[in-house]
Amino acid sequence: MHRAKLAIEARKSKPDLSISSPDSAVMSTQTTLIILNPRAKSERAGDYFERIINLNGSFRVKSTGGPGEARLLAKQAVREGFKRVVVAGGDGTVNEVVNGLAGSEVELGLLPIGTMNVFATELGIPTNNVQKCWDIIQAGHVVETDLSQANGHYFVQLAGVGFDARVVQETPSEFKNALGPLGYLIVAAQVAGRKPPKLLVEANGETREGSFVLVGNGRYYGGPFVLFKEAKINDGLLDILIFKNWGFLDIARYLNGIVFGHHHTLPDVEYFQTARMNVSSEEIVPVEVDGEVIGNLPVTFSVAEKKLKVLAPL
Repeated sequence: MHRAKLAIEARKSKPDLSISSPDSAVMSTQTTLIILNPRAKSERAGDYFERIINLNGSFRVKSTGGPGEARLLAKQAVREGFKRVVVAGGDGTVNEVVNGLAGSEVELGLLPIGTMNVFATELGIPTNNVQKCWDIIQAGHVVETDLSQANGHYFVQLAGVGFDARVVQETPSEFKNALGPLGYLIVAAQVAGRKPPKLLVEANGETREGSFVLVGNGRYYGGPFVLFKEAKINDGLLDILIFKNWGFLDIARYLNGIVFGHHHTLPDVEYFQTARMNVSSEEIVPVEVDGEVIGNLPVTFSVAEKKLKVLAPL
């Protein structure tokens, strides 16, 4: 039976499947595992799945069946001795896999086919082009990037406290799948009408106040917009933006500044770099990393000692 057909039939029967490419005679010699999120861009998941199964080379594919499973599969891949783990999905799946690989020497490859693929954009990896991304992976060029932490939960690109975390928390999955980034904007308009929390931010020996905070390991946030102009993905520092206000006009003003690249000069925005930061509040305030809510304040952000090895373009 054609392997793509076999793979799709297997996926229908159970979510956790294991498939070998036909040119790998002995499974134990395989060094690459592809972890596939079949819900990424769900309307085209079958098409992406078939393209991935038909890639050239020796690899195995395992499909996730629900939240948290990608992390478990990545941990298992480390134990089984895989040299490379490739994520076929978006930033949320990447985050899960990174939390499974953290501290290991396993190389991370990206097939960015999710709703949000900001980490791939940061690294110059094309989105929604499986073959070009696979060529990058096969070329084997490794870039070492920082691994940041929020209360021990690793992230590679960005984090947020307050406004954006609330938007992530309240955006239904059907909005994300059907509307992409527009789904977040619809919910953001609703969240902007609420009373903001008071946040206390402790970093570099100072205590600052704000309504919401964004944390960058890289330059990009939410797509093609550069929020953290001084950020370098391997400099051992976090880039911090503290926004003092939260309301319809404030958010509109911030967005205008972001689009035109002058948000960091606004009088009610603070921008700085630090290796460690604590954020607290007397209110219940959510925290998100790489687009996934991980809990509520208080939170400590820091940069891990061990870096992550990522397969990226030269």
